[in-house]
Amino acid sequence: MQTLTEIKELLASRGLSPRHRLGQNFLHDHNQLRKIVEAGEVSAGDLVLEVGPGTGTLTEALVEAGAEVIASEIDEEMASIVESRLGDRVRLVLGDCLDRKRHLSPAILEALADRPFRLVANLPYQAATPLLMDLLIRRPNCLGQVALIQKEVADRLAAGSGGREYGPISVITAVLGSIRRVTVVPPGCFWPQPKVTSAVVAIVPDSTHGVEDPEAFADFVGSLFRTRRKQIGTILGRDRVPEGFDPSKRPEEFPPEALLAMFRAMSTA
Repeated sequence: MQTLTEIKELLASRGLSPRHRLGQNFLHDHNQLRKIVEAGEVSAGDLVLEVGPGTGTLTEALVEAGAEVIASEIDEEMASIVESRLGDRVRLVLGDCLDRKRHLSPAILEALADRPFRLVANLPYQAATPLLMDLLIRRPNCLGQVALIQKEVADRLAAGSGGREYGPISVITAVLGSIRRVTVVPPGCFWPQPKVTSAVVAIVPDSTHGVEDPEAFADFVGSLFRTRRKQIGTILGRDRVPEGFDPSKRPEEFPPEALLAMFRAMSTA
């Protein structure tokens, strides 16, 4: 694995420095990198999607584990560094990982070719939430996700009903899969140090969730939480609230399974 000194030398040799606008905070703590690879349960021959490889520290660890890596990198200079070090041992996809800031890009979808894959990545913070949700909602060939993200986002993903962190991504994650926190990663594990604490999460999709249209369910939950402080009777209209659901309650008061039951009742009404 690359050391912090090597990362700095790789950039300096090309006259580069980390770009804040691209969320370039390079993870250099080898213990944390090993935890990410182990949590990904990567075996020889597995197809792995990595987003934001930077200088390729995690990429190299994934390749050493025997993975077939597709790495999406928006920064041409960083992609050039990865290519110079790994050559054809990794497939690089240059450009934003997201199309219209919401869906996985067509270039990545083409590279994946509908094959089963896992996401293992130190994600750029601005791309984390939409990418994780897109994979969970729309990509049934994604077998699991291990991602280094802001701790605040990790808290929201795993939040239970009634709390301030509870919201659409909490509900979607709980209904369509399961989540566990692998580790908390302090700012000192990165260069340059971010102003926030990070966390590694592992998300496993649940193939038995029984939601026929996950995207419609996600849209329904999102519409409820857009005005989360209002009562659901106000949001939906009291005459549309299904029987058995208290119209005076707010969305955050309903656990994920209740919101799924509400969605199903309204879909069949």
